[in-house]
Parts: sequence; structure tokens; C-alpha cells
Amino acid sequence: MYPTRTKGRGVANVTFEEIKGAEEVNRKQKHSPAEKVGPAQVTVSCLSDKVFSSVKAILDLSVFRSQVMLESLVMDLKRKIPTLSFSPLEPNGRISVQGSFLDIHRLKESLLIKASSLLEKNRNFIREEKRNSQPPKRHLQKCRNSLEFPGASVPEASRRGETLVLDTNIFLYLKRSRFYESTLKKCHVLCQERVDGEVTTVCIKNARECSHPNNEKLVKGLLEEYSLALHFELRKETLLLKGKGNREKRNIKSACEQVSLRYPKVLINFYETHIDIIGSSSDTYLFKEEIMKFIRLKR
Repeated sequence: MYPTRTKGRGVANVTFEEIKGAEEVNRKQKHSPAEKVGPAQVTVSCLSDKVFSSVKAILDLSVFRSQVMLESLVMDLKRKIPTLSFSPLEPNGRISVQGSFLDIHRLKESLLIKASSLLEKNRNFIREEKRNSQPPKRHLQKCRNSLEFPGASVPEASRRGETLVLDTNIFLYLKRSRFYESTLKKCHVLCQERVDGEVTTVCIKNARECSHPNNEKLVKGLLEEYSLALHFELRKETLLLKGKGNREKRNIKSACEQVSLRYPKVLINFYETHIDIIGSSSDTYLFKEEIMKFIRLKR
């Protein structure tokens, strides 16, 4: 199976029916590191992120133009991930980036965090403008069980909240975990989520007016850290439904529901055209294998 269309060069995934076959090929490869197949040189290794030694991506950074200088943004990315290779920035805001598979993942996460930070600053600015245009309130709502000082005011951060932007698949997996609910409950915060395709925006606010304003930043930091760990741990398999008959679609969905009982750590998202299977690399692989066997038995 060839996931790339690069002319003259690419990566092929070969799945063996038995582990012995893969081990035998890998053992022979250790004695002869490279083999000529026609004009191409073939190297064999076990499947991992390191197999994709060089990945190329084209970024459109023009969405950041109104907030930051794009040249400064590129310099910041180069400093954070020095192993990536960047092409010169084009006038339209596009730039080509090349590096390892894991480095491209880190780049994506850095841009999501940057977008989250800029979005939060923009919203805070708008709120500040609205607040300044309104007449000052004479009476401030008082919190129970809190000390009150003359002239004290409610901290601005407690009204603003924090904003976090995450990959939608990672957010959906994060939300079903005990960590998500227990963290919000422990820190007395509420989250408002807005899903927009591949990106989900999470607004974090204190559930109680007298809650400590740092709780919002604390929760944001914890969720960022946990989602980053999931980013490198999770894999996604997709079952296509487009073009299949209603009976076959029902069989696939039924198979997913039955097999999911044996894989509690796998998240299944049903869509009209496909089904996403999200979990660890081993779980998603075994899950999909069982689904395919189940479907073959139904035929």
C-alpha cells in the first residue's frame, strides 16, 4: 500500500498475515541494509513514526497576518523546532516545511497553541473595549467566604476566562476520559466547546465567582499538557461507508459496536460517509482487523 504519490520515491506499508513473515524479512534486512529493485534502492524497517524520515508540508500562514508579523512567526517556529527545514516565506503567506514525521506533529501543535493564544488576546481586547465604553458600576457582587477590602474589584481574568484550541479528534478522546471531568470538577471550572471541523475551541471559565482566577490558567495548562501527550500516542483508522449499500453499512456499524466492547480505550466516531477509530496504534490496528474479519463472515 502506497500512501504517497511522490514520483520515484515514497513509503510502502506491507502487512503480513503472520508475524513470522515480517520477522524473517526484517532479519534478512539486517544482513543487507539496502537492496536494489530496478533503479530504486529499497530499505526495510518495522513500522513506526521514524519510517517517515522526511515529510513535506505547505503552510498558509496568511491567517496570522493581521495579528503578528509572519517573519517573526517563522523565526519563532525555527527556534522551537530547529530540525525542520523552512523555505523562504512567499508574499501570499505560504511556506514549505520539511522534516521528520514527529517534527511535523510538533509544528502542528505549536501552531494550534499560537492560534489559541492570539484568539484569546483578541477576545480580551474586545471585552476590554466594551468595558471601557460602559459607565462604571457602583456596586460589585460580593463572594461568600471571601475577604473584602475597600475599593477591591473583581479580577479581570475571572471574567475573561481562558481559550484553548485543540485538534477535534484529540479533544473528543480527551473529553471521554476521567481526567477531563475530574480536572474541571476539582478546579471548579466550566468549559464551553465549539467544534469547527478539524479544530475545536474550548473556553474555560470559573464556575464560581469566588473561585481563584488562576484555576482557569491551571486547567488550560493541564489540558494542553495532556492533549500533547495524546497527540503522540493516538492513531486513527478510517472505515469508508461511501458507495456501500445500506445493508453493508449496517453490518459495519454493528461490527464496530460489538467489537468496541472489547476495546474500552478506543473511541469510535460515526459519520455519514465514514467511521473514525481512534486509540493507540496497537488497539486501532487490532480493532480494524477484527472489524474486517467480522464483515467477511457476514458476506
